[in-house]
Amino acid sequence: MKGRRQREILEQGDIDRAVRRIAHEILEKNKGASDLILIGIPTPGPVLARRIKALIEEAEGVSVPAGSLDITFYRDDISKRPKPLPKHTDLPSNIDGKTVVLIDDVLFTGRTIRAALDALMDHGRPSKVQLAVLVDRGHRELPVRADFVGRNIPTGRHEEIHVLLSEMGHDEDKVYITEGEV
Repeated sequence: MKGRRQREILEQGDIDRAVRRIAHEILEKNKGASDLILIGIPTPGPVLARRIKALIEEAEGVSVPAGSLDITFYRDDISKRPKPLPKHTDLPSNIDGKTVVLIDDVLFTGRTIRAALDALMDHGRPSKVQLAVLVDRGHRELPVRADFVGRNIPTGRHEEIHVLLSEMGHDEDKVYITEGEV
């Protein structure tokens, strides 16, 4: 990223606190963990879903299904991507009548979430769909709002937010912003 400046905006402790807060807010809003399914949008949504799952199970003492949902062929920019590679969909159980919490790392324009909703509906009819994101950076193009947000971080449209998690082969968890040309 020659000529671009990086700035760390969340470190390990910040991420841990944000994920813990999201887990507890999910429990509060849903009055417990019954009928919850956590579904991460790759990548790193499934990693965040597993972390939230562990915290919910620790707090409630019950098992909560978690999985992943591939949205590759539901994206509205698929024709602009060279040879898109599908990712893995792993829905842990039937989603009909359940409360599905979609989990993503960064909420930006809302287009990824629109694609995720389309993909999800091809797998069943949940009673409710909620959205949890680690970072909400603004700049919506579609009317999408997260139910659970780890951190609101206003950005410029020319900036990018990167989420690095240890489960994905990184040395440490961190979120950084790449700013415009120097």
